[in-house]
Amino acid sequence: MAGTTIPGCVIAAAARWPERAAIEDGGAVLSFAALETARRTAARAFIAAGIEPGDRVAIWAPNMAEWIVATVGLQSVGGVMVPLNTRFKGKEAAQILRASRARLLFAVRGFLDFDYPAMLAGEDVPDLERIVILRGEVGADLSWADFLGGAEMVDEGTAEARYEAVRPQDPSDMLFTSGTTGLPKGVVSTHAQNVATVETWAGVVGLAPDDRYLVVNPFFHSFGYKAGWLACLIAGCTCLPEPVFEVGRILTRIEIDRVSVLPGAPTLYQSILGEGSFRTRDLSSLRLAVTGAAVVPVELIERMFSELKFETVLTAYGLTEAPVVTMCVRDDSPQTIANTCGRPIPGIELACIDEAGHPVPAGTAGEVVVRGFNVMAGYFENEAATREAIDSQGWLHTGDVGVVDERGYLKITDRKKDMFIVGGFNCYPAEIENIILSRRDVAQAAVIGVPDARMGEVAKAILVPAKGAAIDAAEFITWCRANMANYKAPRFVEVRDSLPLNASGKVQKFMLR
Repeated sequence: MAGTTIPGCVIAAAARWPERAAIEDGGAVLSFAALETARRTAARAFIAAGIEPGDRVAIWAPNMAEWIVATVGLQSVGGVMVPLNTRFKGKEAAQILRASRARLLFAVRGFLDFDYPAMLAGEDVPDLERIVILRGEVGADLSWADFLGGAEMVDEGTAEARYEAVRPQDPSDMLFTSGTTGLPKGVVSTHAQNVATVETWAGVVGLAPDDRYLVVNPFFHSFGYKAGWLACLIAGCTCLPEPVFEVGRILTRIEIDRVSVLPGAPTLYQSILGEGSFRTRDLSSLRLAVTGAAVVPVELIERMFSELKFETVLTAYGLTEAPVVTMCVRDDSPQTIANTCGRPIPGIELACIDEAGHPVPAGTAGEVVVRGFNVMAGYFENEAATREAIDSQGWLHTGDVGVVDERGYLKITDRKKDMFIVGGFNCYPAEIENIILSRRDVAQAAVIGVPDARMGEVAKAILVPAKGAAIDAAEFITWCRANMANYKAPRFVEVRDSLPLNASGKVQKFMLR
């Protein structure tokens, strides 16, 4: 399927598995044939709305079937999808809408008591022509049903001609960087690189047509979009959108919907294991887990096998600018799966380099750089930032610190920005967190550098205790000094009920700082 477009994946899936369930959402079931019909209708509606090839359209909504239909309909007429983080406030969303110059916004009212359109009141969004409400109270905006009603003004032949004009090398989406290191930048990806990357991901993890994939990762993130519902389209399995991560609800859906595939950040599995009630649930349908982060404790991987009963647990590494870079394979050991992110996927080059840009030997830490078909086309209307990220040889500089071993397996040790220096020694929080998470009384841990008059900076640990556990700060600090180099050992500890996470499950350390 590589070399096609994203709507081409819908057409191919409908031809191959017409009666198979493509999406099950809130009791409604959409077959692949029905999804193809919905795609064509949405495409005609976008033409009626005046959307031209290359126009940007934003989606500000949780995981739902309409999200998918709107996206493939838009992409069928050459439009570019811009997802907005569901945790954004009005000013944050307006910033993305202005930067992308989005003409339409698809949103909801009522999700977690949010009224997204109301949040934009008073914000400067000069290019935004109309808001379409996918679900919830419509108010003065246009309903999803009325938007689709515009399709009646456009004939099938016109829509087919627009679809035929979409090329694999055309932009399909623009995902903005998280903004944790500065102003968000729009990452432009093409149909061809998305399809090729996701096809490879689905093949490596072994996604199959009879799988039932609970997509908890948010659709606005590449994990929930590209390795989520797009992977379902390519593999022919059923997508089960889940709008909110809540342990009890997830466990219930696994039981009732017979979920077989449950990818997510390590915090997802740590939360399920920490909550404890999974032991009374029927999780026998679970087959495949895919996770990834700088910190994936070996014990977590082992407990996912032994207690959650996954047949396959894999780790992978990617970023918005290159969604899938490395992956483990199904016969890797728990130690390899936990301690590495795997090897580069086929067709992708990877290296670790020093400050001068020279490759470092195996086993030596350096900045991870990657080159290949999965690398973004560039940052939207930001040539300077694109040149800074992608050098003249085509290498994307990720900003991640990593080590490649003799087998070619990558281990991410940290983000360059998260590193702090204690008395002249470089400290990488991920390394310290990995040690801390070996304690059974700690469910989640985040380490940051805090100012110190003598050492410059020292480590502070922010901890979430496991269910029923109590952490004694003095005992914890003593334990750290006994289990890691003195300069790494946290001098301060704070116990909290939760850590600030973004919607994809990553700790927002800038908030902790």
